[in-house]
Amino acid sequence: MSNAPRAARKAGVAPAANPLATDVRPGQSIELLKELHILTRDGKLNQDSRRKLKQVYHLFQFIEKLLLELPDKGAGATLADHGAGKSYLGFIIYDLFFKALGGGHVYGIETRPELVAASKALAARLGFERMGFLNLTVAESASSAELPARIDVVTALHACDTATDDAITFGLQKQARAMVLVPCCQAEVARVLNQGKALSLSRTPLAELWRHPLHTRELGSQLTNVLRCLYLEAWGYQVTVTELVGWEHSMKNELIIARHTGQKKRSAAERLQQILAEFGLSALQESRFVLPA
Repeated sequence: MSNAPRAARKAGVAPAANPLATDVRPGQSIELLKELHILTRDGKLNQDSRRKLKQVYHLFQFIEKLLLELPDKGAGATLADHGAGKSYLGFIIYDLFFKALGGGHVYGIETRPELVAASKALAARLGFERMGFLNLTVAESASSAELPARIDVVTALHACDTATDDAITFGLQKQARAMVLVPCCQAEVARVLNQGKALSLSRTPLAELWRHPLHTRELGSQLTNVLRCLYLEAWGYQVTVTELVGWEHSMKNELIIARHTGQKKRSAAERLQQILAEFGLSALQESRFVLPA
């Protein structure tokens, strides 16, 4: 064992502090962070990776709380991460939460085969046996035999455009106890608003809100997430919306958290229908926002 700390004390000099202590959570695998290129090979953080780690940890805090609310404090929970990419989030959730429990499973769902292959290889190297990676779209995953009939927690971090809606549909089909969504690039509602713009301008002064293309995109994005929240409430979820810390320079920092209560809100369904009608979006009820009977 090195005598450096003892020698430092004798000389009246305090031992050097761990430079990662304020950035890396206790119990976090340093080797994992190196493999994810969050840490350099010599174990250091640069400014960009420090920000990325802060973002993932902030999101993990919300997910950890949801997992602990599950039966047996999440010991046997299943989690599906849609649009997983390089699976930063899935690996960190597994490392900090599931690894020590001896139970539970994390599934990463991603459309790019090279990223799926890389994640499988990394999980094998690290001995993360209860991680699985599927080369599927979000929509395809709902009927995949490689996934269990029920998924406890669904996450979708920056699943682009309607992929977030597909993740919600997946969660409903899999009877998810919780969903954690960070929407991205919501364009579908804006397209429908644009198609009916002339008729809307003749019908209601509210159409001035989306007369200009820039406003159409902004309003479409806002409306999309409002409709998603009402839709989740109509299907029996309690919804909270917050902002991710550390994402201040991104427009994609809205976090939607949905907990299943089983209490389907009729008022939410009615409000959703009214908003769709008011903005000329009723066609989306059949294709995107199918309400309970």
